[in-house]
Amino acid sequence: MDEAFQIIYIEDPRETAYGIIGGGLSRFNKLHAGDQQTQSLCFALTAPDQEIIGGVIGATYWAWFNLELIWVKEEFRGRGYGERLLKQAESEARERGAKHVYVETFSFQAPEFYKKNGYREFGVLNEFPPGHKKHFFEKSLA
Repeated sequence: MDEAFQIIYIEDPRETAYGIIGGGLSRFNKLHAGDQQTQSLCFALTAPDQEIIGGVIGATYWAWFNLELIWVKEEFRGRGYGERLLKQAESEARERGAKHVYVETFSFQAPEFYKKNGYREFGVLNEFPPGHKKHFFEKSLA
């Protein structure tokens, strides 16, 4: 490596470096795989007083839906809200042309929830975090 170049630590990359590094990788990916046409997806579950008590967040791109987050406030769990949020998000992803969905979850979160909803496990990382596992699931939306 040229001595004039340095590797430096950046405390908050969102301010500068993330845009440069992420933008560079995005342009490289577009050259090889085409425009990913990323669209965010978010549904919130609200109580009568408009408090957000749950929701689902993800993104669609390259005919896939990346289910990033799904959560329901603890006192409202077990009432079917999580499944309704999941179905709503999957339906929206299908309308956008997504043929598949993928999600990652920890062993202490919701692996059984995804299995119950037709997801197939395709990978596991043991001891991530220590004493637990990280599970990876996918499902066809076709």
